[in-house]
Amino acid sequence: MFTKFNIKNYNFILIILSLLCMTGGVIMIRSVKESLVTKQTFGIALSIAIMLFLSFMDYHFICNLANIIFIVANTLLVAVLIVGENVGGATRWVEIAGIQFQPSELVKIGMIVVMSKLLSEMKDNGEINTFKGILKIGIYMGIPLMLIVLEPDLSTTICLTLILVTMIYLSGLSYKLIITVLLIFIPLGSLFIWYIQKPDQKLLSGYQRARIMSFIYPNEYSEGAEQQENSVMAIGSGELRGKGLYPDEKVASVKNSKLVSEQQTDFIFSVAGEAFGFIGCVIIIGIILIIVLQCIRTARLARDDCGRLIAMGVGCLIGFQSFINIGVATKLLPNTGLPLPFFSYGLSSLLSISMGIGLVLNVSLQRRRY
Repeated sequence: MFTKFNIKNYNFILIILSLLCMTGGVIMIRSVKESLVTKQTFGIALSIAIMLFLSFMDYHFICNLANIIFIVANTLLVAVLIVGENVGGATRWVEIAGIQFQPSELVKIGMIVVMSKLLSEMKDNGEINTFKGILKIGIYMGIPLMLIVLEPDLSTTICLTLILVTMIYLSGLSYKLIITVLLIFIPLGSLFIWYIQKPDQKLLSGYQRARIMSFIYPNEYSEGAEQQENSVMAIGSGELRGKGLYPDEKVASVKNSKLVSEQQTDFIFSVAGEAFGFIGCVIIIGIILIIVLQCIRTARLARDDCGRLIAMGVGCLIGFQSFINIGVATKLLPNTGLPLPFFSYGLSSLLSISMGIGLVLNVSLQRRRY
């Protein structure tokens, strides 16, 4: 169950960078809403404990529980639809023993483990490029993604799809199948964009359509784009070195003016831009990039395909989610509701990312020997 390891193989760089990001997140959250610091600090303490525990637990033992993890993950998603709390037209949260959490965040890590086990077994059996194999992959992916869409949570659906599709590609999917899929989905994507522009479309909820339309046609659909406009203004106002976390009241500040609501969550990057300027933003992006590269390095040195796919899946999770969050904050992407890994306020996201880092640390401890 637990790994026999050499302390020299422990990836201290990865854990130090993760702790550095969490600490930076608390500092920025405190500058926005001090009342949340205690809860976030508790979340960090719990996340560190889980991270360290998983780093010593053999990932093969966890992967052997893949079917149980799959059932639990989908049960939680069903529970959200039945007893979840509806906020702003979306049902994404459940409360157990007085603790509110977002199951879709934990499902990301669960599905990385499940797909790593499934794809590694299919590769060993030679099923990865067969019709039966593709159908099996589609079922395992389709059930949780469909349940997340029903919440509705389009941003998490897109992020999880990108992660799992990348893992499938890395498992050895043939280029013929990749080209075939692209030839099917590119026209479907164009058809989707055309259809959602119709006022009577049924695929997206009102706020989801408004966000996409405001991105495609910013002049015609300005409603709902104020958050992104103000976020860009905050980042730009920080200039090179920023205004500091607590600018004087005489200094114009987006944070002090409350022009970006709930800035401690999805738009935490705008806090970084205004407080630390261009230099601070580059440092944050650089640290996240190093964490992703550490995951890729761990994957390259992994003992087997299951460990390689876990490390790459977690790297994709951090990389894609960071790209989407920063892209939204800088108005490069349509407005979505994804937190910035390590930095944003929220226990669910923090636990999910920490569990992923713990698994990567364990894969690193069992690296391939030369």
